[in-house]
Amino acid sequence: MELSVFLAVLAAAVMHAGWNVLVKLKLDRFLSLCLIQTLMGFMGLAMLLVFPAPALASLPYALASGVLHLGYNLFLARSYRTGDLSQVYPIARGAAPLLTLAVTWTFMHEELTLLGGAGVAILVLGIWMISLLGHRGLRLDGLTMFFAIGTSVFIAAYTIVDGMGGRASGQPSSYAGMVFVFDALFLAATAIGLRGPGIVREVAPYWKTGVVGALLSVGAYWIAIWAMTKAPIASVAALRETSILVVMLLSMRVLKETVSLPRLAGAALIVAGAVLIRLA
Repeated sequence: MELSVFLAVLAAAVMHAGWNVLVKLKLDRFLSLCLIQTLMGFMGLAMLLVFPAPALASLPYALASGVLHLGYNLFLARSYRTGDLSQVYPIARGAAPLLTLAVTWTFMHEELTLLGGAGVAILVLGIWMISLLGHRGLRLDGLTMFFAIGTSVFIAAYTIVDGMGGRASGQPSSYAGMVFVFDALFLAATAIGLRGPGIVREVAPYWKTGVVGALLSVGAYWIAIWAMTKAPIASVAALRETSILVVMLLSMRVLKETVSLPRLAGAALIVAGAVLIRLA
């Protein structure tokens, strides 16, 4: 992984953490995601107008990504409804890099050096230390755990699909725009079907927060899709999860959630894993 790609993915991780914190503020979690994704759809349209059109071969990947992102958003919203950000987020992100590595290595025959594999493993170990240790006082029932782990499966699936789609498109920027449009359409249709058209009035007062969240989310995933055309998908997927460090800090400062010493130790492992991925 080149240094420019490495630094870009780290920047994407910070952006990703930022919009996840916004989802936990003020609005209903599901409606927050709907607002952000809908605004991302308009930004995706702008990207399709600005950048050269992606290859037609990437269209099935973008459609599949839209369906997978719908599942991801539904599961994530349910997880955040009853779980604390500083614990749900690491669990939701934690298994995804290993699932991604297993699939890309087994079926796509992507090469990953021993050092790179060790980096991914150490990073994921750090994530799970943050998730499972030092959680006294945090509520995390079995159903919340189910939805958090289910979110991981969706993350791994859409990461692989979009890595392949970005490569097939020949234009990762316009492919990203296409993905954002489909994500917005599928989630908006689902939200109106579940909650009715009145949700437009509910989210309207929060449009400014939604724009900030959408900009962060667009930037984060746009970079990720581009990076997966330049480096192994599994390495990019793992490195993105350094966003958990940012979430820990923000959950302490903004949401006043508890962060224990075992979680800090896990954070150190995440940093070590990221360093090994870069060295590999």
